[in-house]
Amino acid sequence: MGSYLNPGNEGFRQAVNSEVYVDKTGLLCYTNQKLNSTQQNILVSRPRRFGKSITASMLTAYYSCGCDSEQLFSGLKIAEADNFKTHLNQYNVIFLNMQEFLSQSENMDQMIRLVRRTVLWEILEDYPDFRYFDPENLMRTMQDVYRFSGRPFVVVIDEWDCIFREYREDYRAQERYLDFLRDLLKDKAYIYLAYMTGILPIKKYGTHSALNMFSEFSMINPRQLAEFVGFTEEEVQSLCGRYGMDPQQLREWYNGYRFEAVPAVYNPRSVVEAVTSGICDSYWNQTETFEALRMYIDMNFEGLRDDVLSMMAGEQVPVNTGSFSNDMTTFHTKDDVLTLLIHLGYLGYDFDEKCVFIPNHEIRGEFVNAVSVSEWGEVSKALRQSAGLLNAIWQKRPEQVAAGIELAHLETSHLQYNDENALSYTISLALYAARNFYTVIREMPSGKGFADMVFLPKKRFPEKPALVVELKWDKSAQGAIEQIREKKYCRSLTEYHGNLLLVGINYDKKTRIHSCEIEECEK
Repeated sequence: MGSYLNPGNEGFRQAVNSEVYVDKTGLLCYTNQKLNSTQQNILVSRPRRFGKSITASMLTAYYSCGCDSEQLFSGLKIAEADNFKTHLNQYNVIFLNMQEFLSQSENMDQMIRLVRRTVLWEILEDYPDFRYFDPENLMRTMQDVYRFSGRPFVVVIDEWDCIFREYREDYRAQERYLDFLRDLLKDKAYIYLAYMTGILPIKKYGTHSALNMFSEFSMINPRQLAEFVGFTEEEVQSLCGRYGMDPQQLREWYNGYRFEAVPAVYNPRSVVEAVTSGICDSYWNQTETFEALRMYIDMNFEGLRDDVLSMMAGEQVPVNTGSFSNDMTTFHTKDDVLTLLIHLGYLGYDFDEKCVFIPNHEIRGEFVNAVSVSEWGEVSKALRQSAGLLNAIWQKRPEQVAAGIELAHLETSHLQYNDENALSYTISLALYAARNFYTVIREMPSGKGFADMVFLPKKRFPEKPALVVELKWDKSAQGAIEQIREKKYCRSLTEYHGNLLLVGINYDKKTRIHSCEIEECEK
């Protein structure tokens, strides 16, 4: 048993023995089907903390001939497969975490040499008696081992794309690294499976890729592997029952990624943190900082800021993912930025509609943090002041509410100051803090010159009043209140009974001065 050639199963055993382990060994059924075939090269890209390294350790534990893993897998899903024992611990596995080698090297050439020397050293130690054509040539040595032993190789590479994060601007280094992987993996009869995992899909150079033999499964199109991206609805429901958590609360916080075959996908790391602590909170910042998001949304591409504001208001926006170069530096349009944010997990993607959206409350908070400290002028100020504006509504202070709405309205005016969409975005931006306490519903009659937002208290905040906020122009704030009453409190309040605040806001299209009236009633 080595560190890189045929490692043991300790990494996967640790995962299985953890307080929370969700069985994803069904993935092995798929990889077993692809062994020694034209689809044997698999690249899976996921955001951080979506279980990539656990999957890599699972593959290693299952295929490596350096350990006996039958008992470890015996109670898991893969044990039910007919070919479970056929492939169990039958292969020479090479496991490489590229981040480890990168951190020990000063440049790309040194890193590639270190990988070759490390694997060669362990191969020659395990198979010292063979007659090798060139014991300093990794690929020829692997070929000789296969020829003399009859045992094929499985290659598992974790953090395959760390080079593109660390060497963002060094394209020559990136090309040398891709060439190394191609030479190692492509068209090698002695390799029966190559499985790589990382955040990014394979880097494109012009119209070709050095690794075009790989089948890619990404956050844009995970295809047959969708159920292994994160936790599914059924898996989270099971955890909620086990830990006594509210499924709806976890759904709001961590769900929202969706694919055709799996309509509900949860962030696994955050779900684990929430159920084991009993607290739903943002655990994203333990893996990424909002400065990373801020760097991308501050890019000065036409329409990017508008799209971010639209998504923060709960909208989906169209995106073209086809032009993305699969790196973290080459951006030609806003679509390239939005596509990267899909891969990083900051945005969900609707494959059928070709649209992006903010998936859940946890990620929405990251956008709020990023925009609040960005160079977005009054938008940033409006977000920072949204909690105070919400309190002003609760305390029925109409002058403060009018001032806060006016501030936000000025910053959405680039969308079109007198447009109903802009009115809804204005309310969403100004009252962003309300999403912590309310379910927000947009009711917007088209072409009527006003916009309604209904705020229904989440069931864990029964003491909060429901809110109906109406923003209109060239009428009066009192007229907005009367409009709400005439509509019988909007469709969204049909089943609501309790305290209700009606918030009517009007602005003058010429002066852009806002006024507000707040009335309390019961329904």
